[in-house]
Order: sequence, then C-alpha cells, then structure tokens
Amino acid sequence: MNPARIAPVLLGALALALWPLTAGSYGIDFVTKTMIYAILALSLELLVGTTGLVCFGQAALFGLAGYAVVQLSPQDAAASVWWLLPASMTVAAAYALFMGALSLRTRGVYFIMVTLAFAQMAYYVVHDTPLGGGTDGIYLAQKPLAAVGQAVLLDLGEPLTLYYFVLGALATAFIALALLLRSPFGRALAGIRISEQRMRATGFSTYPYKLAAFVLSGAIAGLGGFLFAVKDGFVNPELLSWHLSGSVLVMIILGGIGHLRGAVIGAFAFALLQEFFKSEAVFGAFAKHWLLGLGLTIIVSVALLPRGLIGAGALLTNRLRRRVAGSI
Repeated sequence: MNPARIAPVLLGALALALWPLTAGSYGIDFVTKTMIYAILALSLELLVGTTGLVCFGQAALFGLAGYAVVQLSPQDAAASVWWLLPASMTVAAAYALFMGALSLRTRGVYFIMVTLAFAQMAYYVVHDTPLGGGTDGIYLAQKPLAAVGQAVLLDLGEPLTLYYFVLGALATAFIALALLLRSPFGRALAGIRISEQRMRATGFSTYPYKLAAFVLSGAIAGLGGFLFAVKDGFVNPELLSWHLSGSVLVMIILGGIGHLRGAVIGAFAFALLQEFFKSEAVFGAFAKHWLLGLGLTIIVSVALLPRGLIGAGALLTNRLRRRVAGSI
C-alpha cells in the first residue's frame, strides 16, 4: 500500500484518539455522532463507489438496526453487547437481503426507485404501527454493557467509553473494507462497476456478487444504527427517512466517490458545514435558513472539485504545474 495514502489515515486516527483530551462534552458528543455517520457513509460507499449501485434505502437499514436495539433490550436490565450488536446487524443484513434480492433485478433509475420504495415501506411500518412507537419513537431503557462474568469491561452509557467504542468500530469497518477491496471479491465488484456486461461476457454471474455486497453494506449500516441508538438512547422514524439516505449520498460525493477515505472525510465535512451554517454567532437570524447555505456550498464544492475533497490536493498540484510550465 502506498505510504502517502497510509500516513493521512494514521494521522486522522491519531487525531480522533486524542480529541477527548482537549474537547468538552459537546465536542465529544459531536465527533461521536459524526463517526457513526462516517460508518454509514462507508456502507454506502461499498455500494456506490465500489459496485456502482446508487441506493436510496441505506437509511432503512440504519434505522431498523436502531429499532432492533431498543426492541430487543430488556426493560429491567442492561443487555449484553456480545449478542445485541450482532443481532441488530443481522436484522439490517436480513432486510438488505430481502431488499437486494428484488431490487437488484432492476437497473439504473429503476433500481434507485425500488430501493427508495423499500425504505419508505420500512419507514411507514415503524411510523404507523405500535411496533415502532409511531411518530413519538421509543426509548432505550438501559444502555448495553460488555461484561465477562461479573466484571464489566465496557459501559456504553459512559460518553468517553462510547466514544472510543465508536472509534474502534469505525477503524474496524474501514480496515475490513480496505482489505475486502483488495481481495478477488473486491476486484470483481470493481469490475461490475466498470462494465457489468463485460464481466458477464467473461463468465461471471454478477447477481450473487452484487447481492453479497448489498448484504455486507446492510450489516455495516446496521453497525452504525446500533451505535446511534445506544448513543441517543432513543429512536424515531426519521432514522429511516429518505432524507438521511440523501444526506449520506451527499457525504460520499462531497468526500470523493470511489475512496474509503473520501467517505469518512465527507461525513466530517458535511457535519462541520451543518454546524457552521447553523451558528447564530456567525449568521445571526439567517442561521434558521442553514439548509440554503449548506446546499449552495455543496453545489460550489462539486463544481470546483469534481473528484471531491479527496482530490483537492491533486487538483491544486496539477494547476500549479500548468502555471509553472506556462511561465517557462
């Protein structure tokens, strides 16, 4: 692996690990939430950037895992992370299997609309039935623990413990996907993105590969949903809304589609832009129109940085080289 690519990743991980030493409670909570969204962005990057499947149902997988955490947790005791985490990821992966098995039989804009339809179906199930508590949502009675016997190893009710647990989950998801992309399976997915017809001509049955990628993406989104439910101790139907799916798609576009680093960078950039435009100290009364400022900034960013933030350095270097060459 190129050291020039490893160094920024290691520096970013180190910065996140040291962040709680200088940040207050709000800063820790903000970065924890952003890292959870970065995990969700990584799950979508596997579909969009690696396989070439633009999915609008990612929020449904994220939200269903969050609801599974609350529904499966006992009311009178803290659940164990050892079984609750795999269970919530399994719920998301199972719905991804159901969604992918049908939606992958379509292509292009039809695929996008079918995944959106599946997401809206899950949204209205939790929105309109007692199962999900309706519009009010439901609360997590007690946050889960990781224990061995009577010894509690991790109490996810502690903000600092949860922060490092989320950081570990983000690092694990990132490394696992990086290894996957370098495997024969990852190369097959890249081939499907470049030319599915050519892959079929060489003898590959592309459907199982795409379905496997869809299920794996659902499991990673479920990891994010588990962490979000534990962090807030509350879930509501907005976790499954298409707005969140659109926001995550914007994150990977902003960071740079086709790069795992881009998904993480895009999640942080999107969160920071939201905080900036919501700031009344900076924008005063205009802060209530923060979506307008955010939208215009994203449009300008995409226009000036077609490869996303991840390609900003290369773009600036090429422009400098052209100017130097022109002056000579």
